[in-house]
Amino acid sequence: MANLNINFAGIKSPNPFWLASGPPTNSGYQIMKAFDQGWGGAVWKTLGVPVVNVSSRYGAINHRGNKMVGLNNIELITDRRLSDNLREMEEVKKHFPDHAVIASLMVQSKTEWHQIVKDVQNAGADGIELNFGCPHGMCERGMGSAVGQEPEVLELLTGWVMDVAKVPVIVKLTPNISDITVPAQAARRAGADAISLINTIQSLIGIDIDKFIAYPVVENHSTNGGYCGPAVKPIALNMVKNCAQNPYVQLPISGIGGIENWRDAVEFILLGSTSVQICTAVMHYGFGIIRELTAGLEQYMDSHGFATIDQFVGKALPNIKDWADLNLKYSVKASIDEDKCIGCQLCYTACEDGAHQAIDLNDDKSIRIPKINEENCVGCNLCSLICPVENCITMVRKDDGKQHITWKQRTEADNIPLIFDDELAGGLSHAVRKPIDALKK
Repeated sequence: MANLNINFAGIKSPNPFWLASGPPTNSGYQIMKAFDQGWGGAVWKTLGVPVVNVSSRYGAINHRGNKMVGLNNIELITDRRLSDNLREMEEVKKHFPDHAVIASLMVQSKTEWHQIVKDVQNAGADGIELNFGCPHGMCERGMGSAVGQEPEVLELLTGWVMDVAKVPVIVKLTPNISDITVPAQAARRAGADAISLINTIQSLIGIDIDKFIAYPVVENHSTNGGYCGPAVKPIALNMVKNCAQNPYVQLPISGIGGIENWRDAVEFILLGSTSVQICTAVMHYGFGIIRELTAGLEQYMDSHGFATIDQFVGKALPNIKDWADLNLKYSVKASIDEDKCIGCQLCYTACEDGAHQAIDLNDDKSIRIPKINEENCVGCNLCSLICPVENCITMVRKDDGKQHITWKQRTEADNIPLIFDDELAGGLSHAVRKPIDALKK
């Protein structure tokens, strides 16, 4: 039976599923309710000098019938008094001593940092997360992402915290930066115990095209906010991977960004996360999703022979290479299962207009099953992604598996295109139609 217990940089919890700092962790009531349903940990909504929030606060992207694929928020840190939060934190720890309670913090001066760190430690916090990622409202005041985007400042403030911290310190990183490994390295230099990523992405969710106001609307105005939800998962996965692979980071990672189900969580763990944090999915579906998360993770671990989380943390990292290290001789072609094809011809349209004209229609219009033109097929996968029928279009390997050459190897051998009309160009073998043929259809 899989053991879901984790030890994240010294913070222990019964499973790797933590509530990320945000609306679901605004109060002891919510966190107590979540722990009672099975969540392993919670990062308290960021504590600091209380703010005054606006109304409304959220905007969403809906896509093809799916609600809230992406969520934008302009809500700030806690608007509740520090004393109330500390009292509730103490109460939560009394009832759930084995669950992880992490205090997210954001203040300005060295004196404030030292005091609030001592306060949350006295309240029983198992760890501290430094919010250096908030991309709206607080960054204009010199906090949040304003710190995360300045590695020297991040290192200084983290150092202040480490001076008085007696529990593990996690630095939460902003994705609103060109290279997230730079502030991650700064966190390590300052002595941080771990990092968490990603925080929300600076964004505008959309515009009311009749009233000319961005969402969410505050009277007749709006502002940029933080983007989260399933739509940001690919960005988060890449940044987690970048930090996990960087030899100058080497810190435990708490993965955040678009996690909605157990498969999402497994992906983050395979890329180097030990714990995972979830917020938007709880805002959408409630705390009850923990049942599916834990059951799915247990089943996955049992089916793959993993007894503990540690056994597959980062297991996918060795298989992620730079583009220049990929095998140029590997070749796949699309294949259509005629028994499964429903004749929608979406694959034809996508390939004809958006890819490499490698799918042909039958001359007999009564036969709607398309055919693959292997001479043109470059194995791009588009048709298999477009197809609405599962496993109707698959990619079949065509090379013999005996040859392996990369762009890096070709570069070293002086065997790459160097001029505009170079005979070494990769597309010379493709059958490209004449422009005039487009008018003969």
